[in-house]
Amino acid sequence: MQLKDTFNTILKPSEEVLFKDKNSKFFGYAFPVKNEDAVKFHLNTLKKQHHAARHWCYAYQIGTETIKFRANDDGEPSNSAGQPIYGQIQSFKLTNILIVVVRYFGGVKLGVGGLINAYKTTAQLALEASKIIKKTIYTEFLITFDYKNMNKVMRIIKEKQIKIINQKLELSCELQISVRKNDAQLIFELFNQLFEIKIKNLND
Repeated sequence: MQLKDTFNTILKPSEEVLFKDKNSKFFGYAFPVKNEDAVKFHLNTLKKQHHAARHWCYAYQIGTETIKFRANDDGEPSNSAGQPIYGQIQSFKLTNILIVVVRYFGGVKLGVGGLINAYKTTAQLALEASKIIKKTIYTEFLITFDYKNMNKVMRIIKEKQIKIINQKLELSCELQISVRKNDAQLIFELFNQLFEIKIKNLND
C-alpha cells in the first residue's frame, strides 16, 4: 500500500486581501509556517502593523504526520472567527499554514452569522490570492560503514538514484541520505541486509 507522502501548502505569504461588511473591514493574510515560533512572529508583526484594529483572529495547521492546529477567536463570539478560518484551511486541504484575519470594527454589529461569513470569506480570499504547491515528504537516514564497503553502498545509491545530503568519507564513512517517504521502507531494508553496514532513521 502506498503511503501518502505529499502535502499541500502555500509557496509564500499571500497578498493582503480586504473584505468589507457594514463598515467593518477584514484584512486577510496567509503565511507558510513550519512551527509555532513562526506563527508568533507573523502575529506580532501584524499587531504592530494594525495596532488600531480590534481583533486579530487566526487559525493554523502544522505538520504532516502529527498535526498541530489551533483556531483563535481573539475576543469575537465563540467559534465565530477562528473556526471558520480553520474550515478554509481544511477545505483547501493545506498544512504548514497560518491564516490571520484582522478586523477593524465599523460601529455596526454583524451578529454571529455575519461574523462567520466575514471570517470565512476573508480566509478564502487570502487562500485564493496564494500560490498553492504540493510538497513531498522525505525520510532521512544515516548510513555508517567502513571505507572498504564503499562500493556496495554506492551501487545502491546509484541504482536507486538516492540523494546524498551529507557525507564524511574517511576510514569510517557516514552518508546522510534523503528518500521519499513511500520508498523509505524498501531503502532501509536494502541497506539493513548488507553485512557490516548500519542504517539509522533520522526522522524517528
